[in-house]
Order: sequence, then C-alpha cells, then structure tokens
Amino acid sequence: MGGMTLAPYRAVLGIPGVTRLMLIAMLARIPITAAGVVLTLHVVLGLGRGYGPAGLVGATVTVGAAIGAPLLGRVVDRHGLRRMLVVATIADGAFWGAVPWLPYPALLGAAFVGGLLALPVFSVVRQSLAALVPEGQRRPAYSVDSMSVELSYMIGPVLGVLLATTVSTNAAVLTLGVTIVASGVAMYVLNPPVKSAAAIGAPRPPMRSWLRPQLTAVLLATTACTLVLAGTDVGIVAALQSTGQVSWIGLVLATWGLVSLLGGFVFGAMRRGVSALTLALLLGLLTMPIGLFGDRWWVLCLALLPAGALCAPTLAAVADSVSRLAPETVRGLIMGLHGSALTAGLALGAPLSGAVVDASAPRWAFVVTGGAGALLACGAIAVQRRWPAEVVLPQPAASSAATTSAIS
Repeated sequence: MGGMTLAPYRAVLGIPGVTRLMLIAMLARIPITAAGVVLTLHVVLGLGRGYGPAGLVGATVTVGAAIGAPLLGRVVDRHGLRRMLVVATIADGAFWGAVPWLPYPALLGAAFVGGLLALPVFSVVRQSLAALVPEGQRRPAYSVDSMSVELSYMIGPVLGVLLATTVSTNAAVLTLGVTIVASGVAMYVLNPPVKSAAAIGAPRPPMRSWLRPQLTAVLLATTACTLVLAGTDVGIVAALQSTGQVSWIGLVLATWGLVSLLGGFVFGAMRRGVSALTLALLLGLLTMPIGLFGDRWWVLCLALLPAGALCAPTLAAVADSVSRLAPETVRGLIMGLHGSALTAGLALGAPLSGAVVDASAPRWAFVVTGGAGALLACGAIAVQRRWPAEVVLPQPAASSAATTSAIS
C-alpha cells in the first residue's frame, strides 16, 4: 500500500477554493444529517403516531431523494449549479416550513416531493471537488470529504434530538428548515465550479458511452458500502438495547465514527490507494463477525475497529472512482446516480438488519448485512473482471485554475 505522508493533504487544501468548499460543506451537511431523526421524532412525538408510520415517512423521503438526485444533477449539467440551487432551496424551505402544520396523510405525500427536490449538498460537493482537484490528487480530497461527512453525522443527529426533546419537535423542524435554506444560500453565494471552462458548451455524450460495466461495478460497490453501514447502525442499537445497555449506545457509535475518521485520514495520506471494490468487499467481510464476539458495549467497540476503519476509506474510494469514470459534461447526472446508489444501500440495509433482529438475534444482523454487502461487492468485482477493458471518453483539457461554474 505504500507509506503515509501529510503532503497530499497540504497540496489539496492549498488548491484555491477547496478549503472554503469543505468548510461550507461541513456546515451545510449538519442539518441534513439531522433530518431523518427529526422527522421521526416529529411523527412519533408531535403527531402521536408510532415508529411504523414514522418509518414510512422516512422511506418516502428516501425514495424521493433516490429519484431526485440524478434529475437535479442533470439540471446542473444543463443549466448550471445556481439554477438548481434556487429550485432546491425554495422547495426545502416550503417543505420544512409546512411540516409542523401538516396532518400525517398530507405529510406522507409532501415527504416524497421534499425528498425529490432536497438540496443535494453531498453530490454537489463531490462534483465540485472533481472540477477543482486534478485527478491525481482526488483520493486525499475525497478522504477529507468523507471525514467531513463522518463529523456531520456525529454532530447533526445529536443536535436534532436535543432540540426536539428539550424544546419541541416543531422547533426542531423549523430550525432545520432555516439552516437548510441558509446552506442553500451559502452554496449559491460560493458558487463552486462544477466543470472546467473547456467543458462548458461541449457536447454531451450518449448514455451508452459512459454507463458501462466499470461504472456499474463502482455503483454496486457504493450500494454495498452503505447497506453494510446502515445494517451495522441498527445492529449496534439492537444489541445494546436487548441487553439493557442503552446508555452506552452513544459511546459505541462515537467510537465507530472516530475509527472511521482515523481510517479516512490514513487512506488519504497513503502514497498508493486500494481499489474501491476491494475495500467494499473487506468492509462486508469484517462486519460479519462483529456480533459473534459478544454484546457487551466494550466488546462491540473492539469488534467494530477493523470494519470501522474501512468506512470512510470505502466511501472516499467509490466517490474517487465515480469522478474518474464520469465525463465532465454529464458529471452532475453521474454524481446524482452515485447519490442514488448511496441512498439505495441505506434504504436496504436498515430494514434488512431490523428484520433479522426481529426474526432471530441482534448478532445475526451483522452477519446478514455484512454478508449481503460482501456479495454485492463480489458481484461488482465479477462485473469488472468480466469486462476489464473500459473505453474512457476523452475529457476536455483544462487545469484546475481554469475551472468555472457551468452557468448557461
């Protein structure tokens, strides 16, 4: 794998615009990561419904987001970033502003539209990094991005729960809406580049020229990764709840996140990387035995270390691979597909893990979801090996200094 050095991070953060983008992305992602738990608490505590109806609202948002991500990406490709941001920011403001006054049936319908037009901060940041950072430096760039995501997930849900339980769910919902709208405005003002100057006005290649086996394999690995992560999340909570160790859930999840951060840091600093498909496979395999060592909180912390260290590196690696396979003129659409693959894994992993817990015991949730992720990763590797030769379309030649926003 090669040695480790901090030079890649210094070089990436020294590229004009990257540090500012990372800081705004970090702040913008915090309210977005809190959205799921705040909606759940609003349905359960604010509307007096059960967790089943709350889960249905969450699933509806997820379906809308999976469909909307590539559509919004296509808007970026065709009409520029700012036009998409205007639409998504207004839609987010309208959705979150209406939630406190919507009865459950109306909320269920609005949830789909809210997900469909949700601000795609994650995809926009990854697309902009591909425009700002030369290909040879993207691994550390996406490692920083993955570490930023981990920090957001460690902060956002905690703040959301705190506000919803100490003030009210309506206050949490409205605060979320205000901060998401503020994030959209900040991104509009920043207006980060999404393609190079040479790519503006260039013809868009047909789908068959870029939706090829290698990209399909990476998207499969992406889904495998988030399936395992969502399943692990549910498995941890179920294992500790079933043994009366609820008070340790926060510490175990924080340990998992911190180990992932460390893994992402090491991965970005390595002189040579590891294949995204290999990382996805290892993540699944190392997740399978987590619950078999025991269900004491400190045992779970130790058992999570190997797989946890691969979380951020795998997410960084798949994002890097997608950016390399995406022609600039359709990069928004392809990054949207990447976002949909991430969402699909989350949508599959949590209910799969929950069903296993209900049918057997929490320890088997790790075995099943880890195994499912490993099987998906094996499928991705098989696709890549079956069609190893990939025709890569030429990219418009431009340095990072020549990048600009694609606004028509």
